[in-house]
Amino acid sequence: MSAVQHPPIPTRVLAPGYVVPRLIKGGWQLAGGHGSVDRARAIADMVAFAEAGITAFDCADIYTGVEALIGEFLRGWHERYGAAAPTIRVHTKCVPDRDALPTLTRADIERLIDRSLTRLGVDALDLVQFHWWNFDVPGWLDAAGHLAELKRIGKIRQLGVTNFDTVRLRQLLDAGIPVVSHQVQCSLLDRRALGDMATLCAERGVGLLTYGALAGGFFHERWLDAAEPQSPFENRSLVKYKLIIDEFGGWAAFQPLLQSMRGIADAHASTIGAVALRAVLDEPAVTSVIFGARHADHLPATLASLSLDFSASERAALQALVAAAPGPRGDVYDLERDMTGVHASIMRYNLNA
Repeated sequence: MSAVQHPPIPTRVLAPGYVVPRLIKGGWQLAGGHGSVDRARAIADMVAFAEAGITAFDCADIYTGVEALIGEFLRGWHERYGAAAPTIRVHTKCVPDRDALPTLTRADIERLIDRSLTRLGVDALDLVQFHWWNFDVPGWLDAAGHLAELKRIGKIRQLGVTNFDTVRLRQLLDAGIPVVSHQVQCSLLDRRALGDMATLCAERGVGLLTYGALAGGFFHERWLDAAEPQSPFENRSLVKYKLIIDEFGGWAAFQPLLQSMRGIADAHASTIGAVALRAVLDEPAVTSVIFGARHADHLPATLASLSLDFSASERAALQALVAAAPGPRGDVYDLERDMTGVHASIMRYNLNA
């Protein structure tokens, strides 16, 4: 079969010779906590996204079953298109268990990387994004150095981090760790990454790969003028991002933002979700946006974000609502690292066993 003719999906250079589409398909919603997964449909959906030109996929070693699922997709993709198969980038993560941090060794790190290689069925990992749960536990700089060594010997092509704070990312870069990307949460609800972190990344050539633009599905018409949802929620994404809405000012502050987004969507014959994606794509610091649409049914609305062009008044209306919000405040992931807070209480810290 001949190669797919992709529509013109915009791209950015993440590192020399390493180009990524501005939209990246996320994999968290295929992990545990989001309901049962139909493997055949999930793989068919991946094919649909890839054939539309969204040729990068994000996952993690702790997203239960997702690396193996993407590995199955990759095998089918190459069987389908052979030597003419368009290149697929798979971005995974290295997330050592929180309980393992005090005794973590180079061999432990290499075992995690080798496991990802096996699950994905590849010879080298395109991009590994390193996370460290607790900076009060020493060893994170050594662990990053071990990953840099695995990059040097060819098991990893590019090295990134995820959810580091500005101080520690600067220390990594100053130590010579070849970080090319930082995966962070960013949306109209959460602007923490667009302050000092964005400045540092711009100065040091680190691309921001952002998640959460759709707020776990809260940026959708179904929530406009709806009563505030209460626990229990239907999936982990809604649990997580309802807490972000609370930081933003609560449901009463969220509704005017949704109303403004709906007005912009109507003016462009589009959707609230497309407006949410476009708002983050328009941030100068952002290299690519990772979107969490679980099914290819969402593909048309996702692609619609690429053709949106806000007017000055539309942009100003969104900025005014965002500027009036009391939070979230602080550095990247500060709220989530606070073990006494509600954000940390929903985390799962030891998923490698």
